[in-house]
Amino acid sequence: MKSSDLILTPTGLLFQNRRFPCTIGRGGITADKHEGDGGTPVGAHRIVGALYRPDRIAKTAVPKWAVPIRPGDLWSDDPNDFDYNQLVRAPYPYSHEQLTRSDPQYDLILITDWNWDDPTPGAGSAIFIHTWRSPSHPTAGCIGLSRHSLLWIANRLRPESRLIVR
Repeated sequence: MKSSDLILTPTGLLFQNRRFPCTIGRGGITADKHEGDGGTPVGAHRIVGALYRPDRIAKTAVPKWAVPIRPGDLWSDDPNDFDYNQLVRAPYPYSHEQLTRSDPQYDLILITDWNWDDPTPGAGSAIFIHTWRSPSHPTAGCIGLSRHSLLWIANRLRPESRLIVR
């Protein structure tokens, strides 16, 4: 492990010698991830991108490499879709997640490489690090953080940073 890694521990997310309260998937931590199981997958996951809502967060508050979420941006979660576990645009005929949500959960998204580059259909999609609903509300498999913590971490990530889930 490197000092630039984010390490999920039983007491929070450890990064740069700080511990951040976080939430995980409602299905707990899993080594056998499947679409819709609510599990947070075990592994060393690279952070491959960041998306943010420019109508809610100033460009100066996010990393320079973050990309704005546009109206109509979606994330495919349909195992039958050729673009499974990828950013897609509306209108879209397959099952997907709306990235422009009414709540603040996806105001800033750190994208992990879980099942991302060459996805296996059904092995899970949209494993992000994003804002939590509340400190006691689990995610659908992602890591949830307070907005303040997420912004702090996002602005200190390095290209080699990984999310380590054991």
